[in-house]
Amino acid sequence: MNVQPYLMFDGRCEEAIAFYRTALGAEVQELMRNRENPEAGMVRAGTEDKIMHASLRFGGTTVMMSDGHCAGQPSFQGFSLTIMPPDDAAGAAVFAALAEGGNVLMPMSPTFFASSFGMVADRFGVSWMVYVQPAA
Repeated sequence: MNVQPYLMFDGRCEEAIAFYRTALGAEVQELMRNRENPEAGMVRAGTEDKIMHASLRFGGTTVMMSDGHCAGQPSFQGFSLTIMPPDDAAGAAVFAALAEGGNVLMPMSPTFFASSFGMVADRFGVSWMVYVQPAA
């Protein structure tokens, strides 16, 4: 059994996909728009081009996402996604990419449990923990 996050971007999913492709090298695995829904009555007028479902691959992890209710104000509270770059240089680069237009919650720095660690909320409000494992 797998547990995979499903993020609702409230109308900003296409923008988020473009951001994650650039910032993290995410690969789009699936993308369906509301207009592709076979039950036309389920699609609100004006949301036909919004994303009903998308699946992105981040390295070995799949994250699913959608535009949800399309109100324009995504709200991500009570969780963080953790990304584990292979080394401190990659960690710093990932952190900087996620921080662009976002909010640094804890700058990247060495800790007692990690070679480097930082926390950032990206431009959509998704909280990320960037964790570089200590050398063995």
